Amino acid sequence: MESHEKNVFTVGTDLDPSRTEIEMRTGANGVEAAAPKHQLKDLDDLLPYVGDFGWYQRILFLLMIPYSFFFAFVYFGQIFMTVVPEEHWCFVPELQHLSVEERRHLSIPFVNNHYDKCSVYDVNWTEVLLNGTLEPNPGWSVKSCQEKWEFNYTDVPYESIASQQGWVCDRDNYPATAQAVFFCGGIAGGFIFGWVADKYGRIPALIGANLAGFVGGLGSVFTNAFWSFCVCRFIVGLAYDNCFIIMYIVVLEYIGTKWRTFVANMSIAVYFTFAACLLPWIALWVADWKIYTLIISVPLALAVLTPWVVPESARWLISQGRIDEAIKIMQKCERINKKKIPEAVIEEFRVTAKEIHRAEQEFKNYSVLDLLRTPRLRRHSILLVIIWMSIAMVFDGHVRNVGSLGLDMFMTFTVATFTEFPADILLILILDILGRRWLAFGTMVLSGVFSLLATTAPIGIASASLAIVGRFAVNISYNIGMQYAAELLPTVVRAQGIALIHISGYVATILTPYIVYMATIAREIPLLILGALGIFGGCLCLFLPESMGKEMPQTIQDGEEYGLDQKFWDFPCCNRKKNKTPKEETRY
Repeated sequence: MESHEKNVFTVGTDLDPSRTEIEMRTGANGVEAAAPKHQLKDLDDLLPYVGDFGWYQRILFLLMIPYSFFFAFVYFGQIFMTVVPEEHWCFVPELQHLSVEERRHLSIPFVNNHYDKCSVYDVNWTEVLLNGTLEPNPGWSVKSCQEKWEFNYTDVPYESIASQQGWVCDRDNYPATAQAVFFCGGIAGGFIFGWVADKYGRIPALIGANLAGFVGGLGSVFTNAFWSFCVCRFIVGLAYDNCFIIMYIVVLEYIGTKWRTFVANMSIAVYFTFAACLLPWIALWVADWKIYTLIISVPLALAVLTPWVVPESARWLISQGRIDEAIKIMQKCERINKKKIPEAVIEEFRVTAKEIHRAEQEFKNYSVLDLLRTPRLRRHSILLVIIWMSIAMVFDGHVRNVGSLGLDMFMTFTVATFTEFPADILLILILDILGRRWLAFGTMVLSGVFSLLATTAPIGIASASLAIVGRFAVNISYNIGMQYAAELLPTVVRAQGIALIHISGYVATILTPYIVYMATIAREIPLLILGALGIFGGCLCLFLPESMGKEMPQTIQDGEEYGLDQKFWDFPCCNRKKNKTPKEETRY
Protein backbone atom coordinates (compact mmCIF):
# COMPACT_ATOMS: atom_id res chain seq x y z
CA MET A 1 0.00 0.00 0.00
CA GLU A 2 1.25 3.41 -0.84
CA SER A 3 1.39 5.35 2.41
CA HIS A 4 1.37 9.11 2.59
CA GLU A 5 1.41 11.30 5.66
CA LYS A 6 0.21 14.86 5.63
CA ASN A 7 1.63 15.23 2.15
CA VAL A 8 0.83 17.37 -0.86
CA PHE A 9 -0.11 15.82 -4.17
CA THR A 10 0.22 17.57 -7.51
CA VAL A 11 -0.76 14.76 -9.79
CA GLY A 12 -1.40 14.99 -13.49
CA THR A 13 -2.21 12.86 -16.46
CA ASP A 14 -1.88 12.90 -20.22
CA LEU A 15 -5.63 13.18 -20.60
CA ASP A 16 -7.05 16.59 -19.76
CA PRO A 17 -10.82 17.22 -19.98
CA SER A 18 -10.24 20.35 -22.00
CA ARG A 19 -8.53 18.45 -24.79
CA THR A 20 -10.34 15.11 -24.78
CA GLU A 21 -11.13 14.15 -28.32
CA ILE A 22 -13.97 11.80 -29.10
CA GLU A 23 -14.33 10.37 -32.57
CA MET A 24 -17.68 9.10 -33.72
CA ARG A 25 -17.78 5.76 -35.45
CA THR A 26 -20.74 3.95 -36.93
CA GLY A 27 -21.35 0.40 -35.88
CA ALA A 28 -22.87 -2.45 -37.89
CA ASN A 29 -26.35 -1.49 -36.79
CA GLY A 30 -25.91 2.06 -37.99
CA VAL A 31 -25.84 3.51 -34.47
CA GLU A 32 -23.04 5.96 -33.73
CA ALA A 33 -20.97 5.23 -30.64
CA ALA A 34 -18.49 7.51 -28.99
CA ALA A 35 -14.97 6.17 -28.59
CA PRO A 36 -11.94 7.84 -27.16
CA LYS A 37 -9.33 8.88 -29.66
CA HIS A 38 -6.58 8.63 -27.01
CA GLN A 39 -5.99 5.34 -25.24
CA LEU A 40 -7.01 5.21 -21.59
CA LYS A 41 -3.86 4.59 -19.57
CA ASP A 42 -5.23 4.31 -16.03
CA LEU A 43 -8.04 5.32 -13.68
CA ASP A 44 -7.09 9.00 -13.94
CA ASP A 45 -8.02 8.97 -17.62
CA LEU A 46 -11.57 7.91 -16.75
CA LEU A 47 -12.17 10.74 -14.27
CA PRO A 48 -12.85 13.47 -16.88
CA TYR A 49 -15.85 11.43 -18.06
CA VAL A 50 -17.40 11.18 -14.58
CA GLY A 51 -16.45 14.63 -13.33
CA ASP A 52 -13.23 15.82 -11.72
CA PHE A 53 -14.82 17.38 -8.64
CA GLY A 54 -18.57 16.89 -8.82
CA TRP A 55 -20.97 16.22 -5.98
CA TYR A 56 -19.65 12.68 -5.50
CA GLN A 57 -16.12 13.96 -4.89
CA ARG A 58 -17.34 16.85 -2.75
CA ILE A 59 -19.17 14.41 -0.50
CA LEU A 60 -16.00 12.34 -0.17
CA PHE A 61 -14.06 15.52 0.64
CA LEU A 62 -16.51 16.27 3.47
CA LEU A 63 -16.32 12.66 4.67
CA MET A 64 -12.63 13.22 5.35
CA ILE A 65 -13.62 15.42 8.31
CA PRO A 66 -14.21 12.69 10.92
CA TYR A 67 -11.10 10.75 9.90
CA SER A 68 -9.01 13.94 10.11
CA PHE A 69 -10.34 14.44 13.64
CA PHE A 70 -9.54 10.83 14.53
CA PHE A 71 -5.97 11.29 13.29
CA ALA A 72 -5.45 14.48 15.31
CA PHE A 73 -6.95 12.88 18.42
CA VAL A 74 -4.76 9.76 18.10
CA TYR A 75 -1.56 11.69 17.35
CA PHE A 76 -1.78 14.58 19.81
CA GLY A 77 -4.18 13.23 22.43
CA GLN A 78 -1.63 11.78 24.84
CA ILE A 79 0.07 15.15 25.36
CA PHE A 80 -2.83 16.37 27.51
CA MET A 81 -3.29 13.06 29.32
CA THR A 82 0.23 13.06 30.74
CA VAL A 83 0.99 16.77 31.22
CA VAL A 84 2.40 17.57 34.67
CA PRO A 85 2.08 20.94 36.47
CA GLU A 86 5.34 22.83 36.77
CA GLU A 87 5.21 23.01 40.59
CA HIS A 88 4.97 19.90 42.74
CA TRP A 89 6.32 18.79 46.11
CA CYS A 90 6.21 15.83 48.45
CA PHE A 91 3.01 15.23 50.41
CA VAL A 92 3.42 14.53 54.13
CA PRO A 93 0.25 12.82 55.51
CA GLU A 94 0.96 13.91 59.10
CA LEU A 95 0.79 17.57 58.03
CA GLN A 96 -2.42 17.42 56.01
CA HIS A 97 -4.36 19.39 58.65
CA LEU A 98 -2.11 22.40 57.95
CA SER A 99 -2.67 24.77 55.07
CA VAL A 100 -0.82 24.10 51.80
CA GLU A 101 1.62 26.95 52.40
CA GLU A 102 2.29 25.93 56.01
CA ARG A 103 3.04 22.28 55.30
CA ARG A 104 5.14 23.07 52.22
CA HIS A 105 7.15 25.65 54.18
CA LEU A 106 7.72 23.23 57.04
CA SER A 107 8.44 19.99 55.16
CA ILE A 108 10.13 20.94 51.87
CA PRO A 109 13.74 22.21 51.58
CA PHE A 110 13.93 25.68 50.02
CA VAL A 111 16.85 25.63 47.56
CA ASN A 112 17.89 28.26 44.98
CA ASN A 113 14.79 30.37 45.60
CA HIS A 114 12.30 27.56 45.06
CA TYR A 115 10.92 24.57 46.94
CA ASP A 116 12.58 21.28 46.02
CA LYS A 117 10.30 19.10 43.87
CA CYS A 118 11.67 15.75 44.86
CA SER A 119 13.03 16.00 48.44
CA VAL A 120 11.48 16.22 51.91
CA TYR A 121 12.91 16.63 55.40
CA ASP A 122 13.49 13.26 57.07
CA VAL A 123 12.15 13.81 60.59
CA ASN A 124 9.52 12.43 62.95
CA TRP A 125 6.61 14.73 62.06
CA THR A 126 4.48 13.61 64.98
CA GLU A 127 7.22 14.71 67.36
CA VAL A 128 7.75 17.99 65.46
CA LEU A 129 4.06 18.83 65.77
CA LEU A 130 3.99 17.97 69.47
CA ASN A 131 6.77 20.51 69.95
CA GLY A 132 4.64 23.10 68.12
CA THR A 133 7.36 23.67 65.51
CA LEU A 134 6.18 25.43 62.32
CA GLU A 135 9.58 26.59 61.09
CA PRO A 136 11.99 24.15 59.38
CA ASN A 137 15.44 23.54 60.78
CA PRO A 138 18.16 23.74 58.07
CA GLY A 139 20.03 21.09 60.03
CA TRP A 140 17.35 18.46 59.47
CA SER A 141 18.35 15.54 57.24
CA VAL A 142 16.77 15.27 53.81
CA LYS A 143 15.48 12.24 51.88
CA SER A 144 13.93 11.65 48.47
CA CYS A 145 10.16 11.63 48.27
CA GLN A 146 8.86 8.11 47.61
CA GLU A 147 5.11 8.08 48.10
CA LYS A 148 2.80 10.92 47.09
CA TRP A 149 3.12 14.43 45.71
CA GLU A 150 1.07 17.59 45.83
CA PHE A 151 0.66 19.78 42.75
CA ASN A 152 0.01 23.43 42.04
CA TYR A 153 -2.71 23.19 39.40
CA THR A 154 -2.45 26.83 38.29
CA ASP A 155 -0.74 26.12 34.94
CA VAL A 156 -2.45 22.75 34.35
CA PRO A 157 -5.86 23.08 36.00
CA TYR A 158 -6.77 19.39 36.15
CA GLU A 159 -5.38 16.09 37.33
CA SER A 160 -3.70 14.05 34.59
CA ILE A 161 -2.73 10.40 34.83
CA ALA A 162 0.87 11.58 35.42
CA SER A 163 -0.04 13.73 38.42
CA GLN A 164 -2.53 11.14 39.65
CA GLN A 165 0.06 8.36 39.67
CA GLY A 166 3.07 10.51 40.61
CA TRP A 167 5.10 10.31 37.39
CA VAL A 168 7.58 12.90 38.59
CA CYS A 169 11.15 13.03 39.93
CA ASP A 170 12.72 9.58 39.40
CA ARG A 171 9.63 8.63 37.33
CA ASP A 172 9.38 11.80 35.28
CA ASN A 173 10.51 9.89 32.17
CA TYR A 174 7.33 7.79 32.21
CA PRO A 175 5.31 10.11 29.91
CA ALA A 176 8.18 10.10 27.38
CA THR A 177 8.41 6.31 27.55
CA ALA A 178 4.65 5.93 27.10
CA GLN A 179 4.87 8.17 24.03
CA ALA A 180 7.76 6.11 22.65
CA VAL A 181 5.68 2.96 23.17
CA PHE A 182 2.89 4.67 21.20
CA PHE A 183 5.27 5.11 18.25
CA CYS A 184 6.31 1.46 18.54
CA GLY A 185 2.64 0.70 18.07
CA GLY A 186 2.75 2.91 14.99
CA ILE A 187 5.51 0.76 13.51
CA ALA A 188 3.54 -2.43 14.17
CA GLY A 189 0.37 -0.82 12.82
CA GLY A 190 2.16 0.18 9.64
CA PHE A 191 3.01 -3.46 8.93
CA ILE A 192 -0.30 -4.92 10.12
CA PHE A 193 -2.70 -2.54 8.41
CA GLY A 194 -0.46 -2.23 5.36
CA TRP A 195 -0.81 -5.98 4.95
CA VAL A 196 -4.57 -5.85 5.59
CA ALA A 197 -4.95 -3.04 3.04
CA ASP A 198 -3.12 -5.01 0.36
CA LYS A 199 -4.75 -8.35 1.17
CA TYR A 200 -8.35 -7.44 2.05
CA GLY A 201 -8.79 -3.87 0.85
CA ARG A 202 -8.41 -0.30 2.04
CA ILE A 203 -11.78 -0.11 3.81
CA PRO A 204 -11.19 -3.10 6.16
CA ALA A 205 -7.77 -1.61 7.03
CA LEU A 206 -9.32 1.80 7.69
CA ILE A 207 -11.95 0.28 9.98
CA GLY A 208 -9.41 -1.88 11.79
CA ALA A 209 -7.03 1.02 12.42
CA ASN A 210 -9.73 3.23 13.89
CA LEU A 211 -11.12 0.44 16.05
CA ALA A 212 -7.62 -0.15 17.42
CA GLY A 213 -7.53 3.51 18.42
CA PHE A 214 -10.97 3.16 20.02
CA VAL A 215 -10.08 0.04 22.01
CA GLY A 216 -6.71 1.39 23.17
CA GLY A 217 -8.18 4.77 24.13
CA LEU A 218 -11.03 3.20 26.04
CA GLY A 219 -8.60 0.90 27.85
CA SER A 220 -6.40 3.87 28.80
CA VAL A 221 -9.21 5.23 30.97
CA PHE A 222 -9.19 2.11 33.15
CA THR A 223 -5.44 1.74 33.59
CA ASN A 224 -4.08 1.91 37.13
CA ALA A 225 -0.37 1.42 36.53
CA PHE A 226 2.32 2.64 34.17
CA TRP A 227 2.76 -0.56 32.20
CA SER A 228 -0.96 -1.12 31.66
CA PHE A 229 -1.11 2.45 30.34
CA CYS A 230 1.79 1.66 28.00
CA VAL A 231 -0.01 -1.43 26.66
CA CYS A 232 -3.07 0.68 25.88
CA ARG A 233 -0.96 3.41 24.23
CA PHE A 234 0.70 0.73 22.07
CA ILE A 235 -2.75 -0.36 20.89
CA VAL A 236 -3.69 3.27 20.16
CA GLY A 237 -0.39 3.57 18.29
CA LEU A 238 -1.57 0.86 15.89
CA ALA A 239 -4.04 3.44 14.59
CA TYR A 240 -1.36 6.05 13.88
CA ASP A 241 -1.59 7.23 11.11
CA ASN A 242 -3.59 4.62 9.21
CA CYS A 243 -6.79 5.89 10.85
CA PHE A 244 -6.69 8.79 8.37
CA ILE A 245 -4.07 8.21 5.67
CA ILE A 246 -5.90 5.26 4.11
CA MET A 247 -9.01 7.42 3.75
CA TYR A 248 -6.84 10.25 2.42
CA ILE A 249 -5.40 8.05 -0.34
CA VAL A 250 -8.76 6.51 -1.28
CA VAL A 251 -10.44 9.91 -1.65
CA LEU A 252 -7.60 11.31 -3.76
CA GLU A 253 -8.06 8.43 -6.21
CA TYR A 254 -11.51 9.74 -7.11
CA ILE A 255 -10.53 13.41 -7.36
CA GLY A 256 -9.63 14.87 -10.76
CA THR A 257 -5.97 15.64 -11.22
CA LYS A 258 -6.35 19.41 -11.25
CA TRP A 259 -8.18 19.32 -7.88
CA ARG A 260 -5.88 16.94 -6.01
CA THR A 261 -3.46 19.54 -4.75
CA PHE A 262 -6.39 21.50 -3.33
CA VAL A 263 -8.08 18.50 -1.68
CA ALA A 264 -4.84 16.99 -0.36
CA ASN A 265 -3.75 20.21 1.29
CA MET A 266 -7.07 21.63 2.42
CA SER A 267 -8.06 18.43 4.19
CA ILE A 268 -4.96 18.88 6.35
CA ALA A 269 -4.94 22.67 6.52
CA VAL A 270 -8.57 22.91 7.62
CA TYR A 271 -9.84 19.61 9.06
CA PHE A 272 -6.71 18.25 10.75
CA THR A 273 -5.55 21.65 11.99
CA PHE A 274 -8.95 22.55 13.44
CA ALA A 275 -9.20 19.20 15.25
CA ALA A 276 -5.70 19.53 16.70
CA CYS A 277 -6.38 23.10 17.85
CA LEU A 278 -9.49 21.88 19.69
CA LEU A 279 -7.65 19.33 21.82
CA PRO A 280 -6.20 21.58 24.56
CA TRP A 281 -9.55 23.31 25.01
CA ILE A 282 -11.40 20.00 25.32
CA ALA A 283 -8.92 19.03 28.05
CA LEU A 284 -9.43 22.36 29.85
CA TRP A 285 -13.21 22.27 29.43
CA VAL A 286 -13.75 18.83 30.98
CA ALA A 287 -10.82 19.21 33.45
CA ASP A 288 -10.65 15.44 33.88
CA TRP A 289 -8.14 13.32 31.95
CA LYS A 290 -10.42 10.26 31.91
CA ILE A 291 -13.42 12.11 30.47
CA TYR A 292 -11.09 13.85 28.01
CA THR A 293 -9.71 10.46 26.90
CA LEU A 294 -13.23 9.13 26.38
CA ILE A 295 -14.21 12.17 24.31
CA ILE A 296 -11.29 11.72 21.94
CA SER A 297 -11.45 7.90 21.80
CA VAL A 298 -15.12 6.88 21.60
CA PRO A 299 -15.83 8.69 18.29
CA LEU A 300 -13.33 6.39 16.52
CA ALA A 301 -15.91 3.61 16.82
CA LEU A 302 -17.95 5.46 14.15
CA ALA A 303 -15.49 3.99 11.64
CA VAL A 304 -17.66 0.84 11.54
CA LEU A 305 -20.01 2.86 9.30
CA THR A 306 -17.26 3.33 6.70
CA PRO A 307 -18.42 0.62 4.20
CA TRP A 308 -21.77 2.38 3.84
CA VAL A 309 -20.34 5.82 3.05
CA VAL A 310 -16.84 5.37 1.57
CA PRO A 311 -16.11 3.42 -1.64
CA GLU A 312 -13.37 0.83 -1.81
CA SER A 313 -10.23 1.86 -3.65
CA ALA A 314 -10.85 1.37 -7.37
CA ARG A 315 -7.12 0.99 -7.92
CA TRP A 316 -6.97 -1.81 -5.36
CA LEU A 317 -9.98 -3.54 -6.93
CA ILE A 318 -8.28 -3.37 -10.33
CA SER A 319 -5.03 -4.73 -8.88
CA GLN A 320 -7.06 -7.69 -7.55
CA GLY A 321 -8.72 -8.29 -10.92
CA ARG A 322 -12.12 -7.14 -9.59
CA ILE A 323 -12.63 -4.82 -12.53
CA ASP A 324 -16.44 -4.93 -12.65
CA GLU A 325 -16.63 -3.70 -9.05
CA ALA A 326 -14.31 -0.81 -9.87
CA ILE A 327 -16.44 0.13 -12.87
CA LYS A 328 -19.62 0.03 -10.72
CA ILE A 329 -18.08 2.59 -8.37
CA MET A 330 -17.21 4.85 -11.30
CA GLN A 331 -20.76 4.46 -12.65
CA LYS A 332 -22.16 5.47 -9.26
CA CYS A 333 -19.90 8.51 -9.41
CA GLU A 334 -21.20 9.37 -12.87
CA ARG A 335 -24.84 9.10 -11.71
CA ILE A 336 -24.34 11.41 -8.73
CA ASN A 337 -22.35 13.85 -10.85
CA LYS A 338 -25.02 13.65 -13.60
CA LYS A 339 -22.48 12.58 -16.20
CA LYS A 340 -22.42 9.80 -18.77
CA ILE A 341 -19.50 7.54 -19.63
CA PRO A 342 -19.72 6.33 -23.25
CA GLU A 343 -19.97 2.55 -23.50
CA ALA A 344 -16.91 2.46 -25.75
CA VAL A 345 -14.91 4.22 -23.02
CA ILE A 346 -16.04 1.68 -20.43
CA GLU A 347 -15.05 -1.21 -22.67
CA GLU A 348 -11.68 0.31 -23.43
CA PHE A 349 -11.12 0.93 -19.75
CA ARG A 350 -11.98 -2.70 -19.02
CA VAL A 351 -9.18 -3.75 -21.36
CA THR A 352 -6.79 -1.22 -19.80
CA ALA A 353 -7.70 -2.41 -16.30
CA LYS A 354 -6.79 -5.98 -17.23
CA GLU A 355 -3.40 -4.75 -18.42
CA ILE A 356 -2.93 -2.86 -15.15
CA HIS A 357 -3.81 -6.03 -13.23
CA ARG A 358 -1.18 -7.99 -15.18
CA ALA A 359 1.38 -5.25 -14.50
CA GLU A 360 0.56 -5.40 -10.79
CA GLN A 361 1.42 -9.10 -10.81
CA GLU A 362 4.78 -8.29 -12.43
CA PHE A 363 5.52 -5.71 -9.72
CA LYS A 364 5.43 -8.53 -7.17
CA ASN A 365 8.72 -9.75 -8.62
CA TYR A 366 10.42 -6.63 -7.24
CA SER A 367 11.32 -5.91 -3.64
CA VAL A 368 12.60 -2.95 -1.67
CA LEU A 369 16.09 -4.44 -2.03
CA ASP A 370 16.01 -3.43 -5.69
CA LEU A 371 16.37 0.17 -4.51
CA LEU A 372 19.86 -0.71 -3.32
CA ARG A 373 21.16 -2.58 -6.38
CA THR A 374 22.37 0.42 -8.42
CA PRO A 375 24.59 3.25 -7.10
CA ARG A 376 22.60 6.43 -7.84
CA LEU A 377 19.22 4.93 -6.91
CA ARG A 378 20.78 3.50 -3.75
CA ARG A 379 22.14 6.92 -2.81
CA HIS A 380 18.79 8.62 -3.45
CA SER A 381 16.90 5.97 -1.45
CA ILE A 382 19.22 6.23 1.56
CA LEU A 383 19.05 10.03 1.42
CA LEU A 384 15.24 9.93 1.32
CA VAL A 385 15.16 7.69 4.41
CA ILE A 386 17.56 9.90 6.39
CA ILE A 387 15.84 13.13 5.29
CA TRP A 388 12.41 11.82 6.24
CA MET A 389 13.67 10.64 9.63
CA SER A 390 15.10 14.14 10.23
CA ILE A 391 11.86 15.83 9.15
CA ALA A 392 9.72 13.52 11.29
CA MET A 393 11.88 14.09 14.37
CA VAL A 394 11.97 17.88 13.97
CA PHE A 395 8.21 18.08 13.38
CA ASP A 396 7.28 15.81 16.28
CA GLY A 397 9.86 17.43 18.54
CA HIS A 398 8.35 20.87 17.98
CA VAL A 399 4.87 19.46 18.63
CA ARG A 400 5.88 18.07 22.03
CA ASN A 401 8.23 20.82 23.14
CA VAL A 402 5.52 23.48 23.60
CA GLY A 403 5.51 22.91 27.36
CA SER A 404 9.14 24.04 27.62
CA LEU A 405 8.74 27.43 25.92
CA GLY A 406 7.89 29.35 29.09
CA LEU A 407 4.29 30.26 28.19
CA ASP A 408 0.87 28.73 28.78
CA MET A 409 1.22 25.39 27.01
CA PHE A 410 -2.44 25.18 25.97
CA MET A 411 -2.36 28.50 24.14
CA THR A 412 1.13 27.88 22.76
CA PHE A 413 0.08 24.47 21.42
CA THR A 414 -2.92 26.04 19.69
CA VAL A 415 -0.92 28.84 18.08
CA ALA A 416 1.89 26.51 17.00
CA THR A 417 -0.57 23.97 15.58
CA PHE A 418 -2.46 26.65 13.68
CA THR A 419 0.70 27.33 11.66
CA GLU A 420 -0.25 24.21 9.70
CA PHE A 421 -2.95 26.22 7.93
CA PRO A 422 -0.81 29.02 6.44
CA ALA A 423 2.00 26.51 5.76
CA ASP A 424 -0.29 24.36 3.61
CA ILE A 425 -1.78 27.33 1.81
CA LEU A 426 1.67 28.75 1.07
CA LEU A 427 2.82 25.37 -0.19
CA ILE A 428 -0.08 25.14 -2.62
CA LEU A 429 0.99 28.48 -4.08
CA ILE A 430 4.76 27.96 -4.34
CA LEU A 431 5.47 24.23 -4.63
CA ASP A 432 5.18 24.14 -8.42
CA ILE A 433 7.13 27.38 -8.79
CA LEU A 434 10.17 26.80 -6.58
CA GLY A 435 10.26 23.02 -6.92
CA ARG A 436 10.85 20.33 -4.30
CA ARG A 437 14.62 20.31 -3.82
CA TRP A 438 15.38 23.93 -2.95
CA LEU A 439 12.10 24.41 -1.09
CA ALA A 440 12.73 21.34 1.09
CA PHE A 441 16.27 22.56 1.73
CA GLY A 442 15.19 26.12 2.52
CA THR A 443 12.35 25.26 4.87
CA MET A 444 14.32 22.63 6.79
CA VAL A 445 17.32 24.92 7.24
CA LEU A 446 15.00 27.81 8.16
CA SER A 447 13.38 25.62 10.80
CA GLY A 448 16.80 24.69 12.16
CA VAL A 449 18.05 28.28 12.26
CA PHE A 450 14.97 29.58 14.10
CA SER A 451 15.12 26.66 16.54
CA LEU A 452 18.70 27.58 17.37
CA LEU A 453 17.82 31.28 17.64
CA ALA A 454 15.07 30.38 20.12
CA THR A 455 17.73 29.09 22.52
CA THR A 456 19.42 32.51 22.55
CA ALA A 457 16.26 34.52 23.30
CA PRO A 458 14.78 35.07 26.77
CA ILE A 459 12.33 32.38 27.89
CA GLY A 460 8.79 33.49 27.14
CA ILE A 461 7.28 35.30 24.17
CA ALA A 462 10.62 35.86 22.40
CA SER A 463 11.84 32.25 22.46
CA ALA A 464 8.33 30.85 21.85
CA SER A 465 7.84 33.08 18.80
CA LEU A 466 11.12 31.94 17.25
CA ALA A 467 10.32 28.29 17.99
CA ILE A 468 6.86 28.68 16.39
CA VAL A 469 8.48 30.06 13.22
CA GLY A 470 10.66 26.95 13.25
CA ARG A 471 7.51 24.83 13.55
CA PHE A 472 5.90 26.73 10.65
CA ALA A 473 8.91 26.06 8.41
CA VAL A 474 9.10 22.34 9.21
CA ASN A 475 5.36 22.03 8.48
CA ILE A 476 6.16 22.93 4.89
CA SER A 477 9.06 20.50 4.56
CA TYR A 478 6.96 17.77 6.21
CA ASN A 479 4.31 18.21 3.56
CA ILE A 480 6.90 18.05 0.77
CA GLY A 481 8.64 14.94 2.09
CA MET A 482 6.45 12.06 1.03
CA GLN A 483 5.48 13.58 -2.31
CA TYR A 484 9.16 14.05 -3.10
CA ALA A 485 9.81 10.38 -2.34
CA ALA A 486 6.89 9.26 -4.51
CA GLU A 487 8.23 11.28 -7.43
CA LEU A 488 11.79 9.94 -7.20
CA LEU A 489 11.19 6.22 -6.60
CA PRO A 490 10.50 3.93 -9.59
CA THR A 491 6.96 2.68 -10.08
CA VAL A 492 7.92 -0.97 -9.69
CA VAL A 493 9.07 -0.42 -6.09
CA ARG A 494 7.36 2.86 -5.22
CA ALA A 495 4.81 1.47 -2.75
CA GLN A 496 7.41 -0.60 -0.92
CA GLY A 497 9.92 2.24 -0.92
CA ILE A 498 7.44 4.74 0.51
CA ALA A 499 6.39 2.22 3.17
CA LEU A 500 10.06 1.79 4.15
CA ILE A 501 10.56 5.57 4.39
CA HIS A 502 7.32 5.97 6.31
CA ILE A 503 8.20 3.31 8.88
CA SER A 504 11.72 4.75 9.20
CA GLY A 505 10.02 7.95 10.29
CA TYR A 506 8.11 6.03 12.96
CA VAL A 507 11.37 4.55 14.24
CA ALA A 508 12.98 8.00 14.41
CA THR A 509 10.07 9.53 16.32
CA ILE A 510 10.55 6.99 19.12
CA LEU A 511 13.48 9.19 20.12
CA THR A 512 11.66 12.54 20.11
CA PRO A 513 9.89 12.15 23.49
CA TYR A 514 13.32 11.66 25.05
CA ILE A 515 14.74 14.66 23.19
CA VAL A 516 11.91 16.77 24.64
CA TYR A 517 12.45 15.14 28.05
CA MET A 518 15.97 16.63 28.08
CA ALA A 519 14.33 19.98 28.84
CA THR A 520 14.30 18.76 32.44
CA ILE A 521 18.10 19.14 32.34
CA ALA A 522 18.10 22.45 30.42
CA ARG A 523 15.29 24.05 28.44
CA GLU A 524 17.62 24.77 25.51
CA ILE A 525 18.67 21.18 24.80
CA PRO A 526 15.60 20.06 22.76
CA LEU A 527 15.71 23.13 20.52
CA LEU A 528 19.47 22.75 20.01
CA ILE A 529 19.00 19.15 18.87
CA LEU A 530 15.98 20.00 16.68
CA GLY A 531 17.88 22.90 15.14
CA ALA A 532 20.88 20.74 14.29
CA LEU A 533 18.64 18.01 12.82
CA GLY A 534 16.77 20.56 10.70
CA ILE A 535 19.94 22.02 9.17
CA PHE A 536 21.44 18.56 8.66
CA GLY A 537 18.32 17.16 6.95
CA GLY A 538 17.86 20.29 4.85
CA CYS A 539 21.41 20.18 3.49
CA LEU A 540 20.94 16.53 2.48
CA CYS A 541 18.00 17.58 0.26
CA LEU A 542 20.45 19.33 -2.07
CA PHE A 543 21.96 15.96 -3.01
CA LEU A 544 18.64 14.77 -4.50
CA PRO A 545 17.52 15.54 -8.07
CA GLU A 546 14.66 17.97 -8.72
CA SER A 547 11.38 16.25 -9.65
CA MET A 548 9.11 19.17 -10.48
CA GLY A 549 7.66 18.85 -13.98
CA LYS A 550 9.45 15.55 -14.58
CA GLU A 551 7.88 12.21 -15.41
CA MET A 552 8.12 9.76 -12.56
CA PRO A 553 10.58 6.89 -13.16
CA GLN A 554 8.93 3.60 -14.09
CA THR A 555 11.75 1.04 -14.06
CA ILE A 556 14.81 0.53 -11.88
CA GLN A 557 16.94 1.82 -14.75
CA ASP A 558 14.76 4.95 -14.98
CA GLY A 559 15.37 5.52 -11.28
CA GLU A 560 19.11 5.06 -11.70
CA GLU A 561 19.28 7.62 -14.53
CA TYR A 562 16.85 10.10 -12.97
CA GLY A 563 18.31 13.61 -12.80
CA LEU A 564 21.51 12.85 -14.69
CA ASP A 565 20.92 15.92 -16.87
CA GLN A 566 20.59 18.25 -13.86
CA LYS A 567 23.25 20.49 -12.37
CA PHE A 568 23.66 21.29 -8.68
CA TRP A 569 22.72 24.96 -9.07
CA ASP A 570 19.66 24.39 -11.28
CA PHE A 571 16.61 26.34 -10.11
CA PRO A 572 13.26 25.20 -11.57
CA CYS A 573 11.76 28.68 -11.48
CA CYS A 574 14.65 29.96 -13.62
CA ASN A 575 14.43 27.07 -16.05
CA ARG A 576 10.67 27.11 -16.67
CA LYS A 577 10.74 29.31 -19.76
CA LYS A 578 13.77 27.57 -21.14
CA ASN A 579 12.27 24.09 -20.71
CA LYS A 580 8.68 24.88 -21.63
CA THR A 581 7.36 23.18 -24.76
CA PRO A 582 4.12 23.75 -26.67
CA LYS A 583 2.70 20.77 -24.87
CA GLU A 584 3.44 21.12 -21.15
CA GLU A 585 5.11 18.28 -19.33
CA THR A 586 2.96 16.02 -17.21
CA ARG A 587 2.90 17.01 -13.53
CA TYR A 588 2.91 14.36 -10.84
